[in-house]
Amino acid sequence: MADDRPVPLDEYPVHQVPLSMKHVATGDRNAYDRCIFHVFDHEGRALLILGLGVYPNVGVIDAYVTLRTGDVLHAVRASDALGDDRMHLAVGPLRIEVEEPLHRLRLRCEDNSLSCDLTWTAEFPALWEPHHVQYRGDRLTLEGRRFVQAGGVEGVIRAGDEEFRVSADGWTGTRDRSWGVRPIPGEEGGRLAEAHPTEGFHWIWCPVRFEDRFLMVIVQEDADGYRTLNEATVVRPGHRDRQLGWPQAEITYRSGTRHPERALLHLGDARKPQDLEVEILTSSPLALGAGYPPADDWQHGTWRGPGWLDRRTYDLTQPAPLAAYGVTDHAARFRLDGMTGHGIFEHGSFGRHDPSGFTGFDSAAP
Repeated sequence: MADDRPVPLDEYPVHQVPLSMKHVATGDRNAYDRCIFHVFDHEGRALLILGLGVYPNVGVIDAYVTLRTGDVLHAVRASDALGDDRMHLAVGPLRIEVEEPLHRLRLRCEDNSLSCDLTWTAEFPALWEPHHVQYRGDRLTLEGRRFVQAGGVEGVIRAGDEEFRVSADGWTGTRDRSWGVRPIPGEEGGRLAEAHPTEGFHWIWCPVRFEDRFLMVIVQEDADGYRTLNEATVVRPGHRDRQLGWPQAEITYRSGTRHPERALLHLGDARKPQDLEVEILTSSPLALGAGYPPADDWQHGTWRGPGWLDRRTYDLTQPAPLAAYGVTDHAARFRLDGMTGHGIFEHGSFGRHDPSGFTGFDSAAP
């Protein structure tokens, strides 16, 4: 019997290259295709993050869900061998069901330690983010295409003896879908890293849901403040997307750290400047539980064998040194032109960043 037969998607006229839909058009081991959802209440009691990823050139599918309540972070992670059916978005107890593309999805985790059954419904059209490219020397290490969207969420979340009834009027859901090439463990060390060390990296990724509009802000800067990615766009149904120029951020950090306590993002232009106020409600470091670098217990795309399942509970009152060198997602309340909205203030600042006054990896706010 042939090892590489057609898959169901090959029946449809959706091919981009002369390959089966089970294959990608690059041999790069870092090829990926994944999503992330943020679900959080408007008072800062709970922040759930759920994601699923496929890594076709290493034969891995994995998923995770984390829930922060108080000072405890619950996590369930699962990994398996990648099968042929790319429309089957399930691994271990985690499952994503696309009930109506770009509009309604169901998020499920059926585990005794942490479970959820949520229906996410889009309230705004999906927005393309800028094409994202990064190099280390001449080596292309990241090239991704991504869209982002915000909406309402309904359902239930359970962890331990806590239960949250999720409703669209008191909770917000944002999501991100991306694919392309992105480093997975085993690629970025050795001589390449030694020859091209990273001096600094500064990142803001900020999807915000207001009652009648969706706002997306992205800032990526090098150590000297040179901007390599920029976005500030408002989406309103029935209107043309509106660009709000070159965002400038004022971030107030907790003393002795790079943990933001609040922020002010200056948007617009000289004719109509606007200030987006950011009030942090609760936070979840992606290096704890969610598998993002520099996590030391599990990272996306790593082969763990068939049927791998892991459960963790993290005490966030205890020091977590790795979290300081990874991106953190902050559920936040936002204010703009008299409107109040809710969204994610994702932030990471590592190494030198001249505009912030950080001089190196050991530099922190006074």
